[in-house]
Amino acid sequence: MQQSKDQYYVPEGSYWPIVGSIGMAFLLGGFASSLHGSGLGAGLAVLGLVIVVFMVFGWMGQVVSESEGGYYNQQVGKSFRIGMGWFIFSEVMFFAAFFGAMFYAREFSIPWLAGEGNNMWTAKLLWPEFSANWPLVKMPNPETFAVPSALVHAWGIPAINTMLLLCSGATLTWAHWALYNKKRDQLIYGMIATITLGVIFLGFQAYEYAHAYGDLNLKMTSGVYGSTFFLLTGFHGFHVTLGTVMLICILMRIIRGHFTPENHFAFEAVAWYWHFVDVVWLGLFIYVYWFTG
Repeated sequence: MQQSKDQYYVPEGSYWPIVGSIGMAFLLGGFASSLHGSGLGAGLAVLGLVIVVFMVFGWMGQVVSESEGGYYNQQVGKSFRIGMGWFIFSEVMFFAAFFGAMFYAREFSIPWLAGEGNNMWTAKLLWPEFSANWPLVKMPNPETFAVPSALVHAWGIPAINTMLLLCSGATLTWAHWALYNKKRDQLIYGMIATITLGVIFLGFQAYEYAHAYGDLNLKMTSGVYGSTFFLLTGFHGFHVTLGTVMLICILMRIIRGHFTPENHFAFEAVAWYWHFVDVVWLGLFIYVYWFTG
């Protein structure tokens, strides 16, 4: 049923939000439990991830059906854009918290532990042998902390991954321009190129993790540097994975002819998300890799 310009579509009650909430509870609870050595933590996290993926495909499939059914008008599209903007803002705040944690530890906590400011006597009493070096690769108790033998240097895989994501942003913009100009082949090729670059990025990051754990002994237990390093890069990798899945879904919709130059919010939303992921990676490359390694 087509909606007129002065009507606003209000969907019926949905069970998808509660399904997503259950999945997130299992995912985050299982991940937190695994960090504390629980044997069930990893399994619960995987179960939660499966539920979340199921929720995303089911809920988005319902939205696609409503969109193709003509339920949405320009007013609904505007509300979607506002909602996506707020969602990306929440993601910015999410990563800002981890960037802030690393900045606070590096610029404030470590100098204080070494006696900077008015903490001279506190430092001598609590940890007199502490050395204020970032990252903390020389720990007084190697049995407690996994001391890395070296760091991941910026001008290796991280630099390659930076070029891959920058190129993926360019190919996605190229595809977006093709959509506006009704160039179907260019649109499809641009999307395939963007997805391919995203997959290659994830492959390089997986190799980097294996190298860091196996060869450099850089782990989440390597003090505050190791934990913030893997949380920042790991959550970014998760966002790249989710973005790649969304790009694949958009490609499938493009092949089915769902989008027009006048009506393609889903494409725009995924493009905004992907460009956001690119920007976050630039921050990671500069602050986590370049300024450290």
